[in-house]
Amino acid sequence: MTEKVILIGIITNKQEESRSKEYLDELEFLVETAGGETLNRFVQRLEKPDSKTFVGSGKLEEIREYVKSFDIDIAIFDDELSPSQIRNIEKVLECKILDRNNLILDIFAKRARTAYAKTQVELAQYQYLLPRLTKMWTHLSKQKGGIGLKGPGETEIETDRRIIRDKISLLKEKLKIIDKQKLTQRKSRESMIRVALVGYTNVGKSTIMNLISKSDVFAENKLFATLDTTIRKVVINNIPFLLSDTVGFIRKLPHNLIESFKSTLDEIKEADIIIHVVDISHPDFEEQINVVKETLLNINVIDKPTVIVFNKIDAYTYIEKEEDDLTPMQKENISLGMLKETWMAKTNYPAVFISAVKNINIDEFKQQIFNQVYAIYSKRYPYLKY
Repeated sequence: MTEKVILIGIITNKQEESRSKEYLDELEFLVETAGGETLNRFVQRLEKPDSKTFVGSGKLEEIREYVKSFDIDIAIFDDELSPSQIRNIEKVLECKILDRNNLILDIFAKRARTAYAKTQVELAQYQYLLPRLTKMWTHLSKQKGGIGLKGPGETEIETDRRIIRDKISLLKEKLKIIDKQKLTQRKSRESMIRVALVGYTNVGKSTIMNLISKSDVFAENKLFATLDTTIRKVVINNIPFLLSDTVGFIRKLPHNLIESFKSTLDEIKEADIIIHVVDISHPDFEEQINVVKETLLNINVIDKPTVIVFNKIDAYTYIEKEEDDLTPMQKENISLGMLKETWMAKTNYPAVFISAVKNINIDEFKQQIFNQVYAIYSKRYPYLKY
């Protein structure tokens, strides 16, 4: 049965109304990815979040009435909640309380396929759970699964702090062993030039991976469709290289999740070339670009040869304008040729505009990849003639 969800956010001096709406739009997409249905949103303008209940007491009472009237299963807050905030809110609303981080962790738990990804997610979940143990899970005896309950927190014995800490230590040791195995695998591939697809979640990296490598990587229109790093050998114009598809980034990504997915990030760090994929049809794609850049900076991925790929141009429809048409130029009336004249095509890196789904401008995209790969190939193997 689909769980009924409400979303709660705030507007502050640092986060204006339009930005708050964008965040809640993304949060609703996360809920949809997790299998829930968003019935309503509640937003309050505050200087800063209330230290006890995130929103003010009046707004919380309004939310309580709605929760009671519509039998809401879960209230999800767009920012991270402290353990005390969760307890205080739970007492008033009397429903399951999650924050954005908890929701992302739950989606990761459902999406993880390999043993390594599952271990990474489990570690991140326990690290998130540890400071939130006290009285947080007492209501779970009445629950029978659903969003936010995938993984730790389902049984009472796991709420013991000592057991959780021991579990975290064991998981860290397990990851160390697997990391050594993966390092050996990466060393065996050192002779190959490595190209990594990076980008915000749901920008089409897996679709591009399938197109370029002629493989069958799982791809769908949901956030975090890909968690496990996929690596394929690709040949363009007789030049071979390895192409990797990595987990997508997102705003407000929990720091411990970044730490847990060290292996995926190592694949990016050790890549020779970065292909930064952008969903140009997204209304907030410029901020998504900045989120990716900041994340790469945080993991010290700088000064690597990079190609920016603006994907999903099929979302644009060129509209022929009459000479006396004074309507302002909108995204909907920008053609491929016009896109190449915009600021996007004039960044510090080569840029290409494509549609992976509609197979538009793919030859130019492949040529850009080839140019980058061949530049490294000719330096690394000057004795080999192409």
